[in-house]
Amino acid sequence: MSIKSIQRYGGIKSIQQYGGIKRIQQQRVRPGTVALRRYQRSTSLLIPRLPFQRLVREISPDFKADLRFTKAAMTALHEGAETYLIHLFEDSNLLAIQAKRVTVMPRDLGAVIRLRNKRNK
Repeated sequence: MSIKSIQRYGGIKSIQQYGGIKRIQQQRVRPGTVALRRYQRSTSLLIPRLPFQRLVREISPDFKADLRFTKAAMTALHEGAETYLIHLFEDSNLLAIQAKRVTVMPRDLGAVIRLRNKRNK
């Protein structure tokens, strides 16, 4: 038993008065909560850099041939795309909560996109 837990119970004598050492159970954490907390604390990008670069280079010829990107431009695209996706999922999560669900469904994402398009017109 650690010194802090002994001090919490008021010393050895008070522990003996309560009938010996009791095991303190830790509260169970639901699956996914630890990972969610880790991602909420971090400020790093969630999408890996190289796969995102490959995707951008694959899509870019559709707009203009022979495009080249500086590192700063690629970083700006990466941060912008990730911010857009995060806000999209936040809004679709609000729609799921409004519908008394905890699971985000494709129809939530579609509704958010439709609402955003109407607002921008």
